[in-house]
Amino acid sequence: MSGRARLALCAAAATLMASCALLPLVDPPTWLFQAAFLVAVQTGVGALTRRVPLARPLTIACQVLVTLLLLTLTFAREQALAGFIPGPDVFQRFGELLQSGTDDVGRYAIPAPLSPGIRLMMVGGVLVIGLAVDALAVTFRTAAPAGLPLLALYSVAAGLSDGAADWLWFVVAAAGYLMLLLAEGRDRLSQWGRVFGGAARAPGTDSGGAVAPVRTGRRIGAVALGVALIVPLGLPALDGGLLDGARTGVGAGTGDGGTISAVNPLVSLRDSLNVDQDRQVMSYRTNTENTRDMYLRIVSLDDFDGTSWKPAQRHIVGVPDTFQTPIGLGTDIRRTEIETRVSAADWYAQDWLPMPYPATGVQIKGKWRYEPIGRTLVGDHGQNTRGAQYTVKSLIVQPTAEQLALSPEPPAALKREFTKVPDSLPAVVARTAREVTDGSANHYEQAVKLQDYFAVNGGFTYDTQVQAGSGSAAIARFLKQKQGFCVHFSFAMAAMARTLGIPARVAVGFTPGSPQADGSMSVGLRDAHAWPELYFEGVGWTRFEPTPNRGTTPTYTQSDTPSGDSPDVPKPTRSASAAPSAAPSASASCSAQERKLEACPSQSAQAVAGSGDAGPPWYGILLWTLVGLVVLVLPFLPMLWRMRVRAVRLGTHGRTEESAAAHALAAWQEVTDTAWDHGIAPDESQTPRKAAARIARLGHLDPAAAAAVHRLAAAVEQVLYAPRPRPTAGLAEDARLVGSALNSTVSRPTRLRALLAPRSAVRMAWAVSDRWTALRTNLAARRPTLPRRPSSQNG
Repeated sequence: MSGRARLALCAAAATLMASCALLPLVDPPTWLFQAAFLVAVQTGVGALTRRVPLARPLTIACQVLVTLLLLTLTFAREQALAGFIPGPDVFQRFGELLQSGTDDVGRYAIPAPLSPGIRLMMVGGVLVIGLAVDALAVTFRTAAPAGLPLLALYSVAAGLSDGAADWLWFVVAAAGYLMLLLAEGRDRLSQWGRVFGGAARAPGTDSGGAVAPVRTGRRIGAVALGVALIVPLGLPALDGGLLDGARTGVGAGTGDGGTISAVNPLVSLRDSLNVDQDRQVMSYRTNTENTRDMYLRIVSLDDFDGTSWKPAQRHIVGVPDTFQTPIGLGTDIRRTEIETRVSAADWYAQDWLPMPYPATGVQIKGKWRYEPIGRTLVGDHGQNTRGAQYTVKSLIVQPTAEQLALSPEPPAALKREFTKVPDSLPAVVARTAREVTDGSANHYEQAVKLQDYFAVNGGFTYDTQVQAGSGSAAIARFLKQKQGFCVHFSFAMAAMARTLGIPARVAVGFTPGSPQADGSMSVGLRDAHAWPELYFEGVGWTRFEPTPNRGTTPTYTQSDTPSGDSPDVPKPTRSASAAPSAAPSASASCSAQERKLEACPSQSAQAVAGSGDAGPPWYGILLWTLVGLVVLVLPFLPMLWRMRVRAVRLGTHGRTEESAAAHALAAWQEVTDTAWDHGIAPDESQTPRKAAARIARLGHLDPAAAAAVHRLAAAVEQVLYAPRPRPTAGLAEDARLVGSALNSTVSRPTRLRALLAPRSAVRMAWAVSDRWTALRTNLAARRPTLPRRPSSQNG
């Protein structure tokens, strides 16, 4: 096996060994076998193109092309032309899978299920890293920088994983990198001749026994790896660093608190609402018939930095048997305690536990922690909701509008924390809040007017296709465009309430769901929701519903509540709130008051499949794609041919007498063609020495380059006239030096002409003509000759 082939195998092995650090992140780990096969094919393509040989950029281009074809065949076969040729639909499919994988990463705890999107991210990421490692270590023969992509791959895995076997993956990844370095060192040493292992040192003498450099490298690597593993054990632990803060979720504490790592609570609401098939997330049974207010709350987002809402870092404790009375809830507020039994789906893995709010007690098995301010439960050390069954006791709080209107000012500390808005918040947010609530007598009236502004009379429409947006201008943009879904409405109302001095936060969870025939309630992906919670002293954190046609409007915010003898009004169907529609969210005949009281008929428009021409046939698309590739590649053929010829000429070696002549002539031919490309036409009538002097004079070469071209001419003369030409070292380097010097002394147009349209590329036409002539000659020589017919003689 050649040194470069061994180096290619070590590069592929190092990539796969570093990829093992990703194994704890996904279950099952079958993706690694697929990645190993594709990396092997990618490595084989690189080895074949280097044997041709092709120029280095062309080698990498071939590997990129084959990698794209492999990914297309594996992940987007149905969208590809002929099953493996990528087209626009393939790249659109890749985008959808990557978006789905990103959402799954944010939705699931570790280990995440191996969804198609996550599989593409894992396999595609390993292939990209493998290509970078192969290009650096093998194609460009610099194995040391190849450790950077390997380090990036390992760092991603190490930053997300938190298992007891992390040290093992470090050892495997480090061993792969050391193996790659040793293979490169061995290959470099082999170019100088045979690597001697050295004889054993004789006892009592100081001579002999030279240790092989490769063996020395192995020993140094083993020692360095051992030091990297053992030394950190004796160092003091450092807390509060950058990574520690990034991995902490709800908060970190001491004693019962522990450390919690939790995923983003915004579980990709827009994608959940737009799913083609509504999957059941959980089901529950409760001992109350009033399920209209049974919002299943996951977590509260109370830290607003102007760009996003997120959970604040808070102290966490063990789950108590009975929770304390909700903050701010007075004794005169009507309440009812209920009990709910919840069963989560086996595929639904969420770090936070969905519960009715406010919960007063939870019975659940597993490693869970309690955050008192938000009254939420969060999983510890990989604990999540997958397949969980638990019982929650909670309160149905029923304040009246009068009680909310007479609410006193909240405590100063609470108001200071939950009314903070950043300086980056656009002024239009506070100005709009003041305009909407103008004439209000108290915070309660302000809150109701804000809710009605979004849900009833502000001209807003519900649209799940609108992007959530980011940055400090996202709320201002939403107020101007007046289109969005629950994230927009809840974020905007909470921010505007804070500008009015009302403590506010955002809750994320699910609406009550749909009743089933067996008496249970089913909660699906399309029930995912976000809503604002505003604080009123004496009542506590209180839910509002600014999103049109989503959930239920709280009775304490309806000034004209229907009487008990009025007929029930139909509620909006789930399809109206979940599926995107081009129509407005309420009909034109529906009054504002009817919309507020949920008396408007729902719109359940079905998506109509587009009809018409199915587009050109696949073979037509393939033909035009090939024509386009030819048109694009044709102008670059001279440049590509010239790059390949240069790589072949300067890639040969002249270490032996047999190859010395060919190597010297190839290097000289490269110099003359390079000079030709830069405007110095070759003169076949001159000797090599005179030709070298001419190139140095017309090319305005510096002394170093002039000496190099004369060394090349001397080597050629030795080949032509010496009885036994001796190998001359450094001819390829001299040829490259002359080429660089010629390139630096000409104008920019001449450099571009030499790169894109080299004059010496005419040799390609000459070579084609010579091969065509030789082919015709061979065919003529093989053609059978018919015997000549004798002429008849008349006697």
